[in-house]
Amino acid sequence: MNFNKILVTVLAALFLCSSLQTVKAQKSENKIGIGVIIGEPTGLSLKAWTSGTTAFDAGLAWSLGRYDAINIHADYLWHSFKPFSEIDPGQLPIYYGVGGRIVFADDFPNQGGNQAIIGVRGPVGLNYLLDDAPIGLFLEVAPILNIVPETDFDVDGAIGIRFYL
Repeated sequence: MNFNKILVTVLAALFLCSSLQTVKAQKSENKIGIGVIIGEPTGLSLKAWTSGTTAFDAGLAWSLGRYDAINIHADYLWHSFKPFSEIDPGQLPIYYGVGGRIVFADDFPNQGGNQAIIGVRGPVGLNYLLDDAPIGLFLEVAPILNIVPETDFDVDGAIGIRFYL
């Protein structure tokens, strides 16, 4: 993915956010978020809140960094609203979690023909939740300990937007 495509996607997301400011207020019934992640990897994102401070998230994306491959991840997240409790309008929780990642490709460089890499993720991020629209913006970094086919360290990082249903 080249820089122009990323720039157009980010600008379109920002325009969409500004045009949806008058949509219904985000309330506790908006527990499922669907959106996009841009970075490493780039693709679709899903978040399902299980309580006021915990959630599951998942991604189905294309990895364009070290691998040219399909990337699937899922995490369990804990959110802390205390550090930035004075944000107006909206909320800005810090989150952290644990999960897993699997990367599929026809052939990985320097992996001896293996077609999958499996690892454990530890995502950390910020999630800005708008009060007056069913939208959440996020920034995330996820250190990864690959386990299969060999032990290796990796990092994912992305920004994203989700629309809550």
